Amino acid sequence: MSVERGKQQATRFFRLAAIGRARLIVPLPVIAEWWRGRSDARDEILHATEVVASVAAAQAAGIALARMREIDSKRTIDAMVMATAALLDGVVLTGDIEDFAALRTHFPGVAVLAA
Repeated sequence: MSVERGKQQATRFFRLAAIGRARLIVPLPVIAEWWRGRSDARDEILHATEVVASVAAAQAAGIALARMREIDSKRTIDAMVMATAALLDGVVLTGDIEDFAALRTHFPGVAVLAA
């Protein structure tokens, strides 16, 4: 996650979440992808994060991937992030903004910000 790498924008959101001024919501599959390279900061970050498992987000992500004719595990995770943000009226904060470009067609109401 960008906050773990000390990215300024992500760190700001993390601080806001720590004092109850923002919600950091992460789809469950993202945790599996992120947890591969464990660090000491992960427990603190996870504690400030609301992890969600949403069938509706998984369905929306699957529809977007089918329309894109895309079968790729990384794209699947990104689609889950976008679908979750769309369903919860959220914003995507990412260090890899270009990875979400193709998905914006399927989730036009989701703002994607650089971390």
